[in-house]
Amino acid sequence: MPDKPHSPRSALREFLKSEAGGGVLLIAAAALAMLVANLPGLSESYFHLLHWTTGPVLSPKYGPMTVHLWINDGLMAIFFLLVGLEIKREFVDGRLATWQHRRLPVVAAAAGMVVPALVYLAVTGGRPDLQGGWAVPAATDIAFAIGVLALLGSRAPASLKLFLTTVAIVDDMGAVAIIALAYTDGIASLALAGAGMVLAAMYVLNQSKVRSLTPYLLLGLALWYFVFLSGVHATIAGVATALMIPVKPTPAAPDAVDSPLHRLEHALQPWVAYAIVPLFGFANAGVSLAGISAGVLLDPLPLGVALGLLLGKQIGIFGSVWIADRTGFAPRPGGASWVQIWGLSLMAGIGFTMSLFIGGLAFPNDPLLVDEVKIGVLAGSLLSALAGYAVLRLAPRRLPRRAGPNRPSM
Repeated sequence: MPDKPHSPRSALREFLKSEAGGGVLLIAAAALAMLVANLPGLSESYFHLLHWTTGPVLSPKYGPMTVHLWINDGLMAIFFLLVGLEIKREFVDGRLATWQHRRLPVVAAAAGMVVPALVYLAVTGGRPDLQGGWAVPAATDIAFAIGVLALLGSRAPASLKLFLTTVAIVDDMGAVAIIALAYTDGIASLALAGAGMVLAAMYVLNQSKVRSLTPYLLLGLALWYFVFLSGVHATIAGVATALMIPVKPTPAAPDAVDSPLHRLEHALQPWVAYAIVPLFGFANAGVSLAGISAGVLLDPLPLGVALGLLLGKQIGIFGSVWIADRTGFAPRPGGASWVQIWGLSLMAGIGFTMSLFIGGLAFPNDPLLVDEVKIGVLAGSLLSALAGYAVLRLAPRRLPRRAGPNRPSM
């Protein structure tokens, strides 16, 4: 009898495993960046490497390409391609495929973005020069958070990991919308029209049932170039490309061998988790602390970012889950206690990758403010990670029995 076709592993399990390992590697990369950026003899080489001009000039707006630009606008487009694939898979074929499963993650993610932004604006006191950073504490770093959860082992219930994953995916959707709408200016209409034509060609391929990935990826490269020229941040091209990749729904199985979206997601996952995201962390976490005192954390910008992550995230997520559960709008994750949900809400305050990325977009012409953003992101993310880990580590493993029917799970 012929061998059965090889079926790839569950996309969600592979995602959690690679995000956990990638998260640990990201933590190490960020620590290494801070170390190198502050070691005499190495710090100068570190910053020189990041700003090393490689060329060519792809856009007059940006000038010659640098190592930092290739990482943030080039490699991160691949990261956003994977984000887009995960969003599409979850909405078409995953845990967000029905409104019943979407309700709690959508509400929690929305509150977890709005409240941190309000905290940031309250702390910065409405200063016009700092208002552009309102979205910095709004996003959760799924790789970092899952990496910390992995250190807890069985003390973190599977329902919590799944809930954090779905919240982070919805959170990513919000971050993509923010980048596209709030951090885009000076649109070049001709280049944007070219991007629209490329998208139309990809749509025709999709509707024509073309299942080969090659034409989509080649058109995706062209789309990235046009978006880069247009003034819209180039990483949006990654998400737009993902939305055009065909997917074969597999409601009774983890994924499909002949689904282009699943194949591409499996191929990209290890490269993004173990190479691109840690490289981004290394290139963006390094900030020289020379001449900076601990008092800088009390300056409005870093304090607003840190408190937005540490307080805003836990208030927004925990409060929305509590209200949704108490009102009957959506039950809390099955098998998880309120203490564990509080710990997860703290963990969601780890905003590393996306927060650093948005910080660079918010203050593109002010390196000093970008450094203050980095200090706030590092402080808020570290405090959130330590507090979340402590709460989940000390929380009882078993949920106390309660009278009444079993609660539905996520």
